[in-house]
Amino acid sequence: MPQVADLLLRSRELAEVSDTPELDTQLLLCRVLDCSSAWLKTWPDAPIDETQRIFFEALLNRRIIGEPIAYVLGEQGFWSLDLEVSDATLIPRPETELLIETALRVTLPSRSRVLDLGTGSGAIALALASERAKWLITATDNQPAALVIAEQNRHRYGLKNVDFLCGDWYAPVVGKRYQLILSNPPYIAPHDVHLNCGDVRYEPRSALVASGHGLDDLRHIITYAPAFLERMGWLMTEHGYNQAADVRALYRDAGFQKIVTKSDVNGLERITLGCNSF
Repeated sequence: MPQVADLLLRSRELAEVSDTPELDTQLLLCRVLDCSSAWLKTWPDAPIDETQRIFFEALLNRRIIGEPIAYVLGEQGFWSLDLEVSDATLIPRPETELLIETALRVTLPSRSRVLDLGTGSGAIALALASERAKWLITATDNQPAALVIAEQNRHRYGLKNVDFLCGDWYAPVVGKRYQLILSNPPYIAPHDVHLNCGDVRYEPRSALVASGHGLDDLRHIITYAPAFLERMGWLMTEHGYNQAADVRALYRDAGFQKIVTKSDVNGLERITLGCNSF
């Protein structure tokens, strides 16, 4: 009968598909045994029964062929939350947490109305809801399957100040205005070589790719934002590391003031925001 230590050695099989093969193997085994990584280290001689071995093999094989660890496990940590994800949603990434940090630093009314466009798993909306209980947050997405996941994540944390609506960008909220609008829209160009690398091979193209050199969805969001923002309200968008200058130009063309671009921990320009002066 195999032991915990034996299965942890299977990390060698992930060396070509993962930058963190040991961690991935630990996470898979923790899922199989419903335990913590500390338990694995404490009990390396613990036996693995046949049912557990088969379950582990199934998960490991999915990872070996390159499926993202988040999809294999069915969840991804983001901000302070563990969020359910599926192949209907983008995998929330650490760089998007900069959007949350920036939003929480802007001075807004205590009961602000907030709009998250293209919510996917609900990561941005739910992270903000967990930090600002009085904010009234609406999140839209045009993929019903993604909204099922987002609603399950909302229910998991009992967050009552978020509503999810199905539709393209602003379509479900025509006539409404907000103090803050945020979005992490598709911004990768259709023929970008990175679409054939790593985790993005498995993620929904609708959440990744935009025409017009990756700028068309950003252009739509920025151009129409003033019609949905209160005066002196803020728009914040994530974008590609090499798109900041183009995105700032879109903000200026739309009449925004106080335009600023924020860089991530790697020094890459990732978030641009502006204030609606109308």
